[in-house]
Amino acid sequence: MALYLGVMSGTSLDGLDIALIEQSEQPRLLATRYLPMPADLRQELLALCSSGPDEIARAALAENRWATLAAQGINHLLATQGLQADAIRAIGSHGQTIRHEPARGFTVQIGNPALLAELTGICVVGDFRRRDVAAGGQGAPLVPAFHEALFGHLGQHLAVLNVGGFSNLSLIERDKPVHGFDCGPGNVLLDAWIERKRGQAFDSDGAWAASGVVQQALLSTLLSDPFFAGSGPKSTGREVFNLPWLDGHLAGLPRYRDEDVQATLLELTATSIIDSLRQAQTGTEALLVCGGGARNGAMMARLAQLLPGAKTSSTAAHGIDADWVEAMAFAWLAHCCLEGIPANRPSVTAARGLRILGAIYPA
Repeated sequence: MALYLGVMSGTSLDGLDIALIEQSEQPRLLATRYLPMPADLRQELLALCSSGPDEIARAALAENRWATLAAQGINHLLATQGLQADAIRAIGSHGQTIRHEPARGFTVQIGNPALLAELTGICVVGDFRRRDVAAGGQGAPLVPAFHEALFGHLGQHLAVLNVGGFSNLSLIERDKPVHGFDCGPGNVLLDAWIERKRGQAFDSDGAWAASGVVQQALLSTLLSDPFFAGSGPKSTGREVFNLPWLDGHLAGLPRYRDEDVQATLLELTATSIIDSLRQAQTGTEALLVCGGGARNGAMMARLAQLLPGAKTSSTAAHGIDADWVEAMAFAWLAHCCLEGIPANRPSVTAARGLRILGAIYPA
C-alpha cells in the first residue's frame, strides 16, 4: 500500500485538480483539492496553444507559475490531511497541454516537474505522453488503462466516457484488450461560445443550450469534419477544434440565434460520442460518464436518449466521483512508472507496443 498524488489541468483550463489516492490492489480516493486557474495564467496558456512572439520564454514562465500553483495546492492538501511530504511516494503530474500533434511526431505538456519536486519535497513523475508518441502512438488518451483498472471487474460491455474540454471513450469488454479514442470536442466549443456571447466561463447544467433549438444544417456541416469520419486510434485538441473552426462553418449559413448555436454544439458533442461508440462497440450495456460533462444535465439527458439500450450514469454511481477520475488516473500512472508497469495500450494509441510512461524527478 502506498500513497500517491495526481495533478491534472485539462483543456478546459478552469483549474487544477489534485487527488490523493491509496494504491493497493485497487486505487482508492482519499482526499481532493481544486484550485481555480488565475485568469491571466489561463489566458497565457490559451495563447501558447498557437504560435506567438517569444513563446519559448513565455512557456517557461507559464509553467513555473503552473508548478508553483500546483505545489501550493499539494502542500495545503497534505496539511489538511496531517501528512508530511515523505508519506507520499510520488506525484503524477500531467502538466498542461499546449500543443498536441502526434501526426507530426510531437505533443507538448508544460508544468516544470523539477520545480514541482523542489517545492513539495516529493518525487514527481511527469511527461507521460511523449514516450507513447515516440513509439508511434497518439499519446492520448492515456486514461483507458486506468478505467479498466477501476471498472474492469464489472464484466460487461462497458463504455467509460470522459467529457472534459474534449471527449474520449474507453471500451471495456471481458477477455478483450481495452479500446479507446478521442471522440471530438467535449466542452471546449460550448465553453468558448458562451464566453464569447455571454461572458460566462461555462454553460451551467447546459441550461443555455437547452433553451435553444438544434440547427440541422449547422450540425451537418460541423460533422463533415474529416476527424469524425475516422475510427480510432485517434486523438485531437485545440489545434483542430476552436472558435475559428466554428466561425468557418458558420460562414455562409443563415444567422442563427446564439442559443441555437449553443444547442447545436451540445448536439455535436453528444452525437459524435454516440456515433463513434456505436461504430466501435456493439451491445453497450452501460455508459459511465466522468469529467465536467457529467455535471451537465442537458448533456447527460441527450446521451441517454441517443443510447436507449444502455444505462447511462455518472461514475459516481460506482463509487468514483466524476470530477476526480482524471487526477486519480495520473496518480495511478505515477505508480505504474515507479513499479515498471507499462501503462499505454497499443489498442488505444496505436503505439508499436507496451511502454513504461513518464519521466522521474526525484525529491
